[in-house]
Order: sequence, then structure tokens, then C-alpha cells
Amino acid sequence: MRGVVWIVDGEHWPRAMLRAELIERGHEAVGFVLLCDALERLGRGPEPDPDVIVLELRGQRVTQEEADRLARSGVALIVLAGAVELNDPVIPRLKGSEILRRPVSIGEVADRIERRLALL
Repeated sequence: MRGVVWIVDGEHWPRAMLRAELIERGHEAVGFVLLCDALERLGRGPEPDPDVIVLELRGQRVTQEEADRLARSGVALIVLAGAVELNDPVIPRLKGSEILRRPVSIGEVADRIERRLALL
């Protein structure tokens, strides 16, 4: 199944590599540096909204409002995090998200995305 995936990661190369992997697998992939930029575009076209959002928490400061907006959006969410980020009190508000603990490879993330897309 071809899907639309938004990747939110403050680091250029991991974002670019995951985007390239997803494009190779036949998906549409769009990258964002900050979560607020992705949320600003959500529901405002002209491009289609994502089927899945991948959110790398390293370097992101997710506000309560952003977490609530993600939860209300209904978009499948895959969160990439380490122990430090998982202790953030906002993270439990990311309801319905699937959490992948670092270290995780680009291939593992892409496989997980494809499994999520298959469920939609």
C-alpha cells in the first residue's frame, strides 16, 4: 500500500535517509524540522494529509497543545525516542502512538511504517 508519511526530525541526515528509504519503497515522504511546522500544514492542503507521522523526539520540545492536536488529528503516529525523551511528562499525551526506542535502524523504522500503513 502506498502511503503518505511525514517525518519530523531536527537532524537533516536521519530525516533525509528515512525519506529516501520510503520513496524507494514507493511511498510519498515529506520532511519537517519542527513539529510545529508539520502541525501548521496539517489539514491545510493542497497536498494530502499524512497517513503516518514519524516524530523523532531528540531535539523537539513537544508542548501540551501540540500533543493534544496530534491525538485529535487521528493520524497514525510513530515516535522515536531514547530514555531521556521518554521521561518527558507530555509523552503519555501522545495517545495511540507507537514508540520505538533508540537505537533503531532506518530499515526498522521503514518496516514499522509499512506495517502501520497496512492496518489503515
